[in-house]
Amino acid sequence: MTARFLDWIWHIKGSMALASGQSADEAMARLGPLFRQAGTSHERIGDTLTFSKKDQAAQDRMSIFDGGVLRIEREPAGPVLRYCLTSRALLFCFLAPLLFLSFAGLTIVAGKLAKPAAQETVEKDDKKDKVLPQHWIDKALGAPAPEKPKKDDKNKEDGKTPKPTAAYVFAGLFAALYVVGRILEGRLVKSLFRKSLLS
Repeated sequence: MTARFLDWIWHIKGSMALASGQSADEAMARLGPLFRQAGTSHERIGDTLTFSKKDQAAQDRMSIFDGGVLRIEREPAGPVLRYCLTSRALLFCFLAPLLFLSFAGLTIVAGKLAKPAAQETVEKDDKKDKVLPQHWIDKALGAPAPEKPKKDDKNKEDGKTPKPTAAYVFAGLFAALYVVGRILEGRLVKSLFRKSLLS
């Protein structure tokens, strides 16, 4: 039940009606060239075509998909092509934001743990009225004694805690990639099947 509920993350499903008078054999013959690509293996049993891809070339128009099933079903209105395609790339783009958000959370926790230690060292330094050393040549020339660094400067130096901004940026980028890819690839593959069936 859980696996079926999560299937939509990396599965693209759809359907389309075949052209009037087009048989299942004719439809499968027209779709065939899409699966005769380097790195693609396919098997047809009746009205069902199963394919899988390994080390697919970038030129392959279905390179984003790693496998899937195409089935032609007979319905009262006419035969319909139904397909279910899987993509590890979509799964990666879905999981990547979660990974980067966990990095951001760890960065925030690390920053909070580092702050008390930094404050303690600043307080200790404030308690000690250190006399900064001056070189004997500077003394002989009458140069003024070196000034203690200002408190604000010290806080800036000590307060250099890691920030989670980069992790948030990458999480946003991958989330956008997933949303765009999920919508765009679904439309592109449907258009590709339609063109193949009508060609």
